[in-house]
Amino acid sequence: MSDGDARRALMALEVAVLSQQQDGKSAGAIVVDLDVAEQSIQRKAIVYDATGDEHYDGASALIKSMRGSDPDAAVYWLARMLEAGEDPRFIARRIAILASEDIGNADPRAISVAAAAFDIVEKIGMPEAQLTLSQAVIYMATAPKSNASAKAIWQAAKDVKEGRTLPVPKHLKDTHYQGSKRLGHGEGYRYSHDFPGGIVEQDYLGVDKIYYDPVNRGYEAEIKQRMQRTEQRNSDDKPQEGTAETK
Repeated sequence: MSDGDARRALMALEVAVLSQQQDGKSAGAIVVDLDVAEQSIQRKAIVYDATGDEHYDGASALIKSMRGSDPDAAVYWLARMLEAGEDPRFIARRIAILASEDIGNADPRAISVAAAAFDIVEKIGMPEAQLTLSQAVIYMATAPKSNASAKAIWQAAKDVKEGRTLPVPKHLKDTHYQGSKRLGHGEGYRYSHDFPGGIVEQDYLGVDKIYYDPVNRGYEAEIKQRMQRTEQRNSDDKPQEGTAETK
C-alpha cells in the first residue's frame, strides 16, 4: 500500500502507534496487527509534499499523459494528485498552459475548455471540481496536438532578446498624430478591405521570416490551407518585373 515509499510506511506506523496510545492501549506492548495496519495506511498515511518531488513528478506525469494523448493515464494522475491533496487550481493552471502549448490551433476550443475549467474550479472547489477537471483533462488528452503557435512565440521572443529588433515599416506606422504625414508615416499603406477577399500583398515585417508553421492536424490543417491560399493570392497580386507599375 505504500508503493515502495518508506515515508508512507513510516507515517502509517506512526499513525498506528499514536492511535493506540490515544485509545489507552499504550500501557503494554503496542501490537500492529493486520486490522490496525489496514486502518493506519489510509489517507492519513499519504505523504505528499506540495513543494517536493511528488508535486512536480505528479504534474509532469499528468502533462505528459495529456500531451501523449492517453486519457486513461491522464485521469489516473489527476486522481492521484487530488487524493493526495493537491491544489485543484494548480492543476487547472497546468491544463490551461497545455491547451496553448501542446494543442494550440489544432483545436482552438481547448483553450476555452481550459478557461472554463479554471473558472469553475475557482467557484465551486472540491470535491465537485474533480468532475470538471476530469472532463478538461480527458478533452486535452483526446484533442489533436500542435505546438506550432508555441514555437512561433518562442522563436520570435528569441530574436527580440538577441537583438534582432526590426523597425516598423513606414507604411505601417501610426498616422493619428500631427506631423506624421510630413514624416511619411502610412504612405503606401494598402487597406486590406479595399481588395477582393479582404487580402492584399503587403510587407508587414520588413524581412523574410517565418515564425508560424502550422501542422496538418485538426483545425490547423485548415489554417495551413488558408495561409497557402493567401500566399498564392499575394504572389498573384505582386507586380511583375517590367510592368507599368514596377516602372
